[in-house]
Amino acid sequence: MSSIKKFQVTFDCAEPERVARFWCEVLGYVAPPPPEGFATWDEYNRSLPAEERGAWFACSDPSGVGPRLYFQRVPEGKVAKNRVHLDVRAGTGLVGDERLATLKAERDRLVALGAVCVQVLLADEENESCIVMQDVEGNEFCLD
Repeated sequence: MSSIKKFQVTFDCAEPERVARFWCEVLGYVAPPPPEGFATWDEYNRSLPAEERGAWFACSDPSGVGPRLYFQRVPEGKVAKNRVHLDVRAGTGLVGDERLATLKAERDRLVALGAVCVQVLLADEENESCIVMQDVEGNEFCLD
């Protein structure tokens, strides 16, 4: 029996390219080049029927280590808390005040990109600090 080691994370959203480009900035990911025969993604989208323009976008880890992220347009908006979310590991290996300061600095960078800070969870006897955030379309993620 084989073991699958690679996977893609798919986001349902209203504006796939906007959300993808936000996550590129968060994670240091890159958007793929436009499809063959097109100089830009805008040119590619203009070649499609109106209902298909901007229907999807993707980005990937330039090192090839992290999963590909795929963003697809869906007609309905987000109505409840995500059942799955990403933990952005901004404070790995850090503890206490140093960890919290690093997380807050990353929070501030992401807020400038359009993210929303939902809650700062301070360290307790069991867990280190983390920050609950939302991306540009309200999808929850954590800085941890």
